[in-house]
Amino acid sequence: MGAAQAKVAVVTGAGTGIGKAAALALLGEGWSVALAGRRQEILDRAARESGAGERALPVAADVGQPESVKKLFAAVQARFGRLDLLFNNAGTGAPAMPMEDLPFEKWQAVVAANLTGTFLCCQEAVRMMKAQSPKGGRIINNGSISAHAPRPMSIAYTATKHGVTGITRTLALDGRKHDIACCQIDIGTAASEMTARMR
Repeated sequence: MGAAQAKVAVVTGAGTGIGKAAALALLGEGWSVALAGRRQEILDRAARESGAGERALPVAADVGQPESVKKLFAAVQARFGRLDLLFNNAGTGAPAMPMEDLPFEKWQAVVAANLTGTFLCCQEAVRMMKAQSPKGGRIINNGSISAHAPRPMSIAYTATKHGVTGITRTLALDGRKHDIACCQIDIGTAASEMTARMR
């Protein structure tokens, strides 16, 4: 598959862990991929590691901020001209503690990354997928087994992952008429930087 014909994906949280593995796998299969995350140097390293050249587009973005998300998808439009897949993978958790002790700022940070970020990226992806020709695409949201069987003292993470399920189910209905499919994967504990503190 040549670069001009490559399908195009956006992967959030692509600098490390599951997101990096997914981005590298897609690049290895000939896709063009925008690797999004907060730390440009980590994204640049992952892009170089892929050996995919111009098919890898590292873009520093904060998924919880509307303008940052708009810039991410504008960069994808400018470089690749369309979008076939969004993998909403970016997320974070709060330290394990009784819910009455959880600082509001920690709650807000988890909501911004996990829930607002999923919404904002879905919103921009849908706009692109509806407008392009041929229209349509696929959105995959990274949920969590915590939405079904929460861990103790994980109220912010668990609540937001329930919210991701709500976004997924609603968009799966609303996207049908635009040839946009939306689904969710619910991974258990995957070995990554994020889960290292659980050991």
